[in-house]
Amino acid sequence: MDYKDIGQVTRGALEPGRFKVQVDGLHFKSAKTGKVLQVKVGEMLATEWMKVARGYEVKVVTDNSIFKFDGFKESDYSELKKFFRTYFHQELKTVELCVQGWNWGRVEFNGPYLSFMVDSKPAFEIPLCEVSQVISGKNEVSMEFHLSEDAPVSLTEMRFHIPNTEGEEDPVQAFREKVLAKADVIQATGDAIASFAELHCLTPRGRYTIRAYPTFLHLHGKTFDYKIPYQSIIGLFLLPHNDQKNMFFVLGLDPPIRQGQTRYPFVILSLPVDEDCQLSLSLSDEELREKYDGKLSQEMSGALYEVFSRVLRVLVGRKVTVPSSFRKSNNQCAISCSHKATSGYLYPLDKGFIFVHKPCLYVKFDDIASVNFARMTGGAGISRSFDFEVDMKDDTVYHFSSLMKDDYGRLFDFVTEKNIKVQNKGKMHNRTVSYHDDASGDSDQHDAYLVRMKAEGEERDSEDEDSDFVAGDSGSDEDLEYDSAAKSSSGSGSESGEDW
Repeated sequence: MDYKDIGQVTRGALEPGRFKVQVDGLHFKSAKTGKVLQVKVGEMLATEWMKVARGYEVKVVTDNSIFKFDGFKESDYSELKKFFRTYFHQELKTVELCVQGWNWGRVEFNGPYLSFMVDSKPAFEIPLCEVSQVISGKNEVSMEFHLSEDAPVSLTEMRFHIPNTEGEEDPVQAFREKVLAKADVIQATGDAIASFAELHCLTPRGRYTIRAYPTFLHLHGKTFDYKIPYQSIIGLFLLPHNDQKNMFFVLGLDPPIRQGQTRYPFVILSLPVDEDCQLSLSLSDEELREKYDGKLSQEMSGALYEVFSRVLRVLVGRKVTVPSSFRKSNNQCAISCSHKATSGYLYPLDKGFIFVHKPCLYVKFDDIASVNFARMTGGAGISRSFDFEVDMKDDTVYHFSSLMKDDYGRLFDFVTEKNIKVQNKGKMHNRTVSYHDDASGDSDQHDAYLVRMKAEGEERDSEDEDSDFVAGDSGSDEDLEYDSAAKSSSGSGSESGEDW
């Protein structure tokens, strides 16, 4: 028997295709990918027929999976039931769903799925293979689900309240263990390769013990745990704080981790510069040579941020991105500013801008249409700060405010060197500005504001008594102590990190 316009339900998305029922089993061919799914007769444990939003559905239960096919007509039931009974020796059972809308009932575990029963009827079912994480609390179990990129709307989390019962067995723990038995959850088996205790995490906020396993990173906190597969880490950044006492270590994630309805596309750590670390990896010298090409040693020591970035760079296989050649007059590489209502730091990098820490933003130069330098004036018309706007090619605008006027000239030069279009708006002329045009002396292209900012900066530099800084020197001043790990990591890291 052959049925057209049938869809397979996969993680909330309906994938259209063609459904065939043959003597050896069921066959479904996806119209999108052309992939053929086959469920053999010997794999079937149960078959069910139920009315759903889009016609009728056939559910096939196997030992470890559930397959759902939507789009059948009511008239298809009789011939399917007869075929299943004759050739599959399975009874196509009719299931009536409870539609009362109650949120309390009884939970039943039936092989690879969970059924929430109300008045002895299933209100909904959860395939346990789609559960990505299980978190238990007092009288509560929270389940998070794998997301589908094809589903316009996805169920991300569900929480069950479990009342206390008399008896020795903890009902919350028993529920959690039954879910974990069939869930697709990353399990921490064996010893961690490396462990870093009580690291200060800004996003998500708290202190986490971070353990590095061969395939994923485990963040263990007092309230929440996160398991991050290495393939979902798409960027590593090591950024010095302006106080020169801490380093930001940023992990870019895709897909992001979640805490309830909150999504975290970045994990941001604050690591003290003066904290040392002695680390022993739980791998033999032979394993280090075979798996990691000798890039890691069994005993590692040094500054915490250096050791941590070196371990992550090798395990993730991506380059650690550090600030570019951009420097302010005081040799700092971060510009203090505000985004929306939150103050933070804007770092010009080789291939983009990154703002930390709340919210963390990463903007590639390739995605920028133009930037705009907008002025703000203080009392008596004296310019004390300016705004920096980034217009993206998808019409998104990122607005950074309260940048000090001392940073105007160097940021303008940096943007010009990167060949980014500068589009003046508002109080600045509505035209494209070129730094070289300003230097030519053409009165129509002359930017008096830029000239004044440069003159004031040169006057301050000449009066500065600090003899260690020489403006324009590209020698050892750029080799800050945080670069020692980053530069060594950039030489042997993956090129894919540079394109992120």
